[in-house]
Amino acid sequence: MLNRTLDDRYTILERIGGGGMADVYRAHDKLLDRSVAVKVLRSQFTDDEEFVSRFRREAQAAAKLSHPNIVNIYDVGLDEQAYYIIMEYISGETLKDKIEREAPLPVETAVRIAIEIAEALEHAHQNNLIHCDIKPHNILVTRSGRIKVTDFGIARAVTSSTMTNSGTIIGSVHYFSPEQAKGTAVGAKSDIYSLGVVLYEMLTGQVPFTGESPISIALKHLQEEPKPPRELNPEIPPLIEAIIGKAMHKDPAARFDDISEMITDFKMAQNYLRDDHTRRLSRNDFPTQILPPITPSLEQDSPKLTPRTNNPQTNKPKISKSWLGGMLLVLLLGSALAAFLGFGKFWSLNEVVVPDVVGKQVDTARNILISKNLRVSVSEAFNDKVPIGSVISQQPEAGTTVKEQRTINIIVSKGGEITVVPDLRGLNRRDAELQIKNAGLKLGRVDEQFTEDSPPDTVINQNPRPPAQITKGTAIDIVISKGASPKKLVLPDFQGSLLTTVVSQLESLKLKQGKVTEVANDKYPAGTIVSQNPPPATEVTEGTTIDFSVAKGAPGAVKRASVQVTVPEGPSRQTLQIVVTDANGRRVVYEGTHKPGERVEKTVEGIGQIRVQVYINDKLLQEQTI
Repeated sequence: MLNRTLDDRYTILERIGGGGMADVYRAHDKLLDRSVAVKVLRSQFTDDEEFVSRFRREAQAAAKLSHPNIVNIYDVGLDEQAYYIIMEYISGETLKDKIEREAPLPVETAVRIAIEIAEALEHAHQNNLIHCDIKPHNILVTRSGRIKVTDFGIARAVTSSTMTNSGTIIGSVHYFSPEQAKGTAVGAKSDIYSLGVVLYEMLTGQVPFTGESPISIALKHLQEEPKPPRELNPEIPPLIEAIIGKAMHKDPAARFDDISEMITDFKMAQNYLRDDHTRRLSRNDFPTQILPPITPSLEQDSPKLTPRTNNPQTNKPKISKSWLGGMLLVLLLGSALAAFLGFGKFWSLNEVVVPDVVGKQVDTARNILISKNLRVSVSEAFNDKVPIGSVISQQPEAGTTVKEQRTINIIVSKGGEITVVPDLRGLNRRDAELQIKNAGLKLGRVDEQFTEDSPPDTVINQNPRPPAQITKGTAIDIVISKGASPKKLVLPDFQGSLLTTVVSQLESLKLKQGKVTEVANDKYPAGTIVSQNPPPATEVTEGTTIDFSVAKGAPGAVKRASVQVTVPEGPSRQTLQIVVTDANGRRVVYEGTHKPGERVEKTVEGIGQIRVQVYINDKLLQEQTI
């Protein structure tokens, strides 16, 4: 598929991913001059009419979705049995990549990501479209941290077709719902279950069920309960664990009524999330503990005095252990509660609107946030578009209403990341472009020039040159060799010669036949060259095109012949060309695509001596002279 252009518009540049049903490529949209992602259906699915029909219908439905957390679908098409979907190209990584690198994710981060996924699903469900394959692999994270859900459309079609035709389920067994495991009807609550699994993995670093085979994992979805996430990560608040448990309930009726209800619970959980110290207090020291009654019984637990005796030990008052334990518990609770109530403004009911500090210098941003009684957490990241020391992004976003003392996370630019310029000299153009991309750079201006000592299409110069250190994203200009300079020659005089005899002479001189014009002329026989352009004795270079005027022939001088071709063994679709060279020049009279063994018969015509050449896949198959 590489370098192929679909429908004369989308030129495929490189493969960037794929799965069991389709391959995904980065392509260039020539019409709008932008990068796009192209998902091409694999050939084994293209002969199933029901599957193709569902694929197109569902993809077209997905194209109607418009949401900031959904990858846009621009186009759906067919080009020579290649069914494809044109999508928004996202420069970033998948959520699976992020989980494998950073898991377990911070609770605030995981909840924010889950909310963005849920809001994308909410928009889809409102448009009567079920995703059916929510998993970290289908969730993209842009460089700015925004979440983009992809693979709408094809998932529904694949599930339906494979369930009907093969009796098997193609999908992500680690993430699909019990009803998907049973092969029964799926709905919006199946997406809710899968989102619960994704949140479980973000917070624990592992999926809830594993096994030796897909069948064993599917059975666990049906029969077993996952290990409580707080056993794997004690930092998970009980409220978040409860959301996961409800989303992953095996009975769809016991899950959230819809994705909007799940979003509401997520946002309620966000309001209770504080910095690590506050969360430890709120989770462990007071609100979630269930305490026993602490009023001691006067008869059983009050101090008792016994008559004085000669034994000093028996003369001391006896205090029950339960009474002491109750008093100690009261003291501990009092201390904890005092510390809890005295900690900052935790119990403040005042709310503030988060100001916008994106683009401001870090010190200015910090002062603005502190002045609003908010806390600040600062982290750094490379960014070549934001000046060093300026805020790239903030979380929560500007305009969000939060309680006072909420921690605002800001990411500050470290400037563009520095990389070493690779040495491209001697590489062919494609390899050079890949080296530029892998170094985090971009291709700049491409010039061409003749050179005697470098093969064509190889890099002979570049700017900047290695081993310079530059910022990632900088453009690298390259100069490509056009090979040795063409030789010059003095153009012969072809006037008075038959055009048919000049054709072979042109080939030996490495010249090209151009436009042939018939003119009325009584001096020369039909087919004889009357004039040429450029004229004789002109100095030209190899490869120059020569135009001719030839004497017009008498009426009825056109010859016709039948050409018969049997397509040889080879690829399933082969390009056939029939080329005619006569007094009027060289031209393609037929071009088409055929299968091996197919017999093709065409009638050709020409003036004077006619040479007929047949090409298969640009290789000469047969030749005849008429």
